Amino acid sequence: MKNPDVKLKLLSKLSDGSFHSGESLGEELGMSRAAISKHIKGIQEWGVDIFRVQGKGYQLSQPLIMLDEALIQSKVNNPVELHPVIGSTNQYLMDNTAKLPSGTVCIAEYQENGRGRRGRHWVSPFGANLYLSMYWRLEAGMAAAMGLSLVVGVAMVEALENMGLDGVKLKWPNDLYYQDRKLAGILVEMSGQAGGAAHLVIGMGMNLAMQDRDSAIDQPWASLSQVIGTDHIDRNVLAAEFINTLDAALKHYEVHGMQNFVERWNRLDNFIGRKVKLIMGANEITGIERGIDAQGGVLLETEEGLKSFIGGEISLRKSE
Repeated sequence: MKNPDVKLKLLSKLSDGSFHSGESLGEELGMSRAAISKHIKGIQEWGVDIFRVQGKGYQLSQPLIMLDEALIQSKVNNPVELHPVIGSTNQYLMDNTAKLPSGTVCIAEYQENGRGRRGRHWVSPFGANLYLSMYWRLEAGMAAAMGLSLVVGVAMVEALENMGLDGVKLKWPNDLYYQDRKLAGILVEMSGQAGGAAHLVIGMGMNLAMQDRDSAIDQPWASLSQVIGTDHIDRNVLAAEFINTLDAALKHYEVHGMQNFVERWNRLDNFIGRKVKLIMGANEITGIERGIDAQGGVLLETEEGLKSFIGGEISLRKSE
């Protein structure tokens, strides 16, 4: 990974939304206008819209509120690490569980190799979304982690509701939806040995102000800006709210597991009462979705009756 410091300094200068000439930027950063132009192109490759107008210079398409590690840390008790540019927030924590305290959070402006379930690529343009992962040491072991992604999903939606943002729903097992489009995904990864503690990394990627140009996304998607009705989202406040909510949810889960959880999920289930297809490898099962059971399995009312399905390779799609 090339050192991103110059690009980050340029973005900091441009974040006010005003025009800045290549000459003035070059003087401030001690480099030529040609070098500034090269770095601007690199920033554009991160998915950032920057315009160049002859005689005026460079301008962001809209002002950018950069993530602020100190500000977020002042609002939470968890250790927070901000890596503006990173391969993957989940992978960073997975690689460092041996030396990080439980509850450590990694956030980023841009992921070069963001990923979702089953190794899918997660489109991660700079500053347009929220990429956040938390490391959690679960003393009860890996078997006790079953259903954890469902608990995390409910916690995230309830955090948005606490901020006055309604209408966000859940898609089993680990996606947040808004008006039948994907708003956020949750990826829980774990390591450990039988009889020992489980090392969990809970990652979340939420679309905040995605643009239509991000055509690499292979499914209908939504942005939080559509829920709020504005592109002006304070990502620092949002990150702190998610960290505090996730920390509380994990502590509760350690003690109570999924007890009294089914009702909370079913209230938010985007597909409950609707005809769906359940994809299990090469097999497809059609039925009416009836929420989840106490073990976190999705319930389908099929021609053979009510059945529960659970497993890491299951995905749920709205039926055509």
